[in-house]
Amino acid sequence: MAARVGLTDLAEEPSSKDQKPSLVTLRIPSDEEFDELCFEFGLELDEITSEKDIISKEKGEEKAKGASDVVLYKIDVPANRYDLLCLEGLVRGLQVFKERINIPRFEKIIPAEGEGQRLIITEQTAQIRPHAVAAVLRNITFTKDRYDSFIDLQEKLHQNICRKRALVAIGTHDLDTITGPFTFTAKAPSEIKFKPLNQSQEYTASQIMDLYRTDSHLRHYLHLIENKPRYPVIYDSNGVVLSMPPIINGDHTKISLNTRNVFIECTGTDITKAKIVLDVIVTMFSEYCEKPFTVEAVEVVYPNGKTHVYPELAYRTEKVKPEYINKKVGISETPSSLAKLLTRMCLKSHVTGNGNHLEVEIPPTRADIIHACDIVEDAAIAYGYNNIQMVIPKTYTIANQLPLNKLTELLRLDLAAAGFTEALTFALCSQEDIADKLGMDISATNAVLIANPKTAEFQVARTTLLPGLLKTIAANRKMPLPLKLFEISDIVVKDPNTDVGARNYRHLCAIYYNKSPGFEIIHGLLDRVMQVLEVPPNEENGYTIKAAEVASQFVNEACVRELAADDGVRFMVGYHANIMNFCLVLALVPVQAYSQAIKGDMPTYPLDDSKLYFFKQTKALLSFLVAVLRSLPKVKALANLESYTLMLSPSEHGTGWAKALPGGCQGIMAWHTRHL
Repeated sequence: MAARVGLTDLAEEPSSKDQKPSLVTLRIPSDEEFDELCFEFGLELDEITSEKDIISKEKGEEKAKGASDVVLYKIDVPANRYDLLCLEGLVRGLQVFKERINIPRFEKIIPAEGEGQRLIITEQTAQIRPHAVAAVLRNITFTKDRYDSFIDLQEKLHQNICRKRALVAIGTHDLDTITGPFTFTAKAPSEIKFKPLNQSQEYTASQIMDLYRTDSHLRHYLHLIENKPRYPVIYDSNGVVLSMPPIINGDHTKISLNTRNVFIECTGTDITKAKIVLDVIVTMFSEYCEKPFTVEAVEVVYPNGKTHVYPELAYRTEKVKPEYINKKVGISETPSSLAKLLTRMCLKSHVTGNGNHLEVEIPPTRADIIHACDIVEDAAIAYGYNNIQMVIPKTYTIANQLPLNKLTELLRLDLAAAGFTEALTFALCSQEDIADKLGMDISATNAVLIANPKTAEFQVARTTLLPGLLKTIAANRKMPLPLKLFEISDIVVKDPNTDVGARNYRHLCAIYYNKSPGFEIIHGLLDRVMQVLEVPPNEENGYTIKAAEVASQFVNEACVRELAADDGVRFMVGYHANIMNFCLVLALVPVQAYSQAIKGDMPTYPLDDSKLYFFKQTKALLSFLVAVLRSLPKVKALANLESYTLMLSPSEHGTGWAKALPGGCQGIMAWHTRHL
């Protein structure tokens, strides 16, 4: 959260005896001191900035002109500490922590019979938002900063505990502009008509939904009720619309700096969350009432006739043994010392009995305290994590690296030593990345699909590391060649035998990108990996390189097979390679054709669309073949989907084989361009 801290919020009075009694000198803590204070309180000061700096970074210096230079402290607040989401609660908590003020006690004032406010819930709301709670802040005084903080707290609660208004929606109204009792009901959209907040005319509920369909803020909440036959709405006794939760309040009841009495209503699908939200709002801002820390109760009447008074502002007591706290934290404090530590965390505590128990009072602001372990955590924070002495546990719990992770780290070192650079890509990708672009059907990938993906780029968990590396190559094509990348990470596939329905596997993927194919480089890397893993190159208990059977699979996992011709010359059988919008065709001229090639009679070798061949020989033999082919001026280039024939003419390819056959390549090849 971003909180404005005023000059006197955390200021200290000096203890100098020479100070004049008519003056009060305040010492403003430095940024370093405030950072340390936040850490002691269990928070983290994320950034020190200003509105001007934020706008300047996001939109440029021109847009930042005229913005405020007021210092903003961005503080990371735990998700369950709702009482720290506004400046009032944060400063109050820090003041109590520093023992400068006592813990305030909140009081619920129940008006005399017939004088209080009532909120009547009708049975029509049962299928939409069945719960509602309410309270009144009497004689409150707003300033600009207080008003902004009041609105900001509501928005933070909406995004946090309210789950973007799905569980709870907050409405605040100027009580002096309306008359109770209030009715919370549900009507057909055509029957609801009022002027929404900050609008100049009245709209029906259906028109309001259309009006805010393009609104950057409110459009995210429309889906909560737009498909319902009835929309929830709150009226006063004169038929004035207070709000249409969870979308918008009425303009008639909007609060301002001049508002003196605030009616707060929280409607939702979760009554527990609604009560917590109401308690947080009234406890944070009741200090600005004429009688601080007092809240006027509202009677809520349910459809069955039962009534309940809100806010609850419930205090409860928990008992904890001092030795339990000392044991869990690893300290040896006295019961009275522990009680003092907990009191500094707004948990008023005292020792009971013979010192065997601590009685801890949980205030309505601390909805996060559920179990004794939560009390222990606050005691540890107040004691100071840095003050806890580090000791070796009495049980044998020496940590050790997982064997799989240890092997991964060792492989990373060897791959880096081989000249490859490690890449770290996203574990989520699109369905196209692992299916369409690799020539596979999505059903064959056994991929785990994301139920509600935010973008099309993150639809499934990856089943192979190859798409991520190819996308990395595509994004870095302007970098000097060659690019040699590798990644060792987990992939995810479905597994009905596990409790979560999926299983992780650790995979290694390496890619070599250059003007020349460089198959021998990848082959050499594979051999090196097998060597360091002590896997011998044999079929019995080692590894072999074999062809994959599925012709449509991308590069078929780069699998190839080494075969022997009748005359002893060895060649490789590979598969179709479709890499980044172009098709690499590897062709083979068997030795039996050499004599015919020399005579000028180059035969053709029909191949299916998936299998391609290239010849593996020594550099000397390769040089010989190049020399032979250079001597054939009538050799032509030909390629189609049914067959591939190696027939290249030097006159048609610049310097001939010097370009057609890049250096370092151990094969004769032709390039068939596709969408280049």
